[in-house]
Amino acid sequence: MAAGNARTLGKLVVATVAMFGFGFALVPFYYKICEVTGINAGAEQSLAKNTQVDASRWVTLEFDANTNAALPWRFTPMQRSLKVHPGQLVQVEYEITNTSDHEIVGQAVPSYGPARAAAFFRKIECFCFTPQTLAAGESRRMPVMFVLDPAMDRDVHTVTLSYTFFDAGAEGASPKGRGRG
Repeated sequence: MAAGNARTLGKLVVATVAMFGFGFALVPFYYKICEVTGINAGAEQSLAKNTQVDASRWVTLEFDANTNAALPWRFTPMQRSLKVHPGQLVQVEYEITNTSDHEIVGQAVPSYGPARAAAFFRKIECFCFTPQTLAAGESRRMPVMFVLDPAMDRDVHTVTLSYTFFDAGAEGASPKGRGRG
């Protein structure tokens, strides 16, 4: 009976090693099949196209910051303008200060000029994605990271990115539907 168990154990070890080897060999096998058949080639090319920098032109970005009249916050961009190539990764910062004596929750709503430029902003990180809570007297620098899509119309040479903060806790002051993130 011990010889039967040893034989079974040997078969199981061989089967386990064969399965591991097959799983290990599947990755290069998959890539070879994709290369031969052209599967996934379009997705990879599309991704590369979206991240290419169009060094043949410049776009001037202007930054603006506003608060709803009822919101006691001071809100400013750290730089007013910047020249970039479409497709270039851009990071800018805004500074906000709660000038009141109590905590306030605000929500930023972006707008773009010209309006058609909104379709070409690809935001990666933005304080406008979530409500911002600032304690009394608190100041904070908040980044915005984005790429201006190289497919943007070539006749657009200047784009303004403007944010307006609204009091997210005030009755009826919800910014929903007022802008595009």
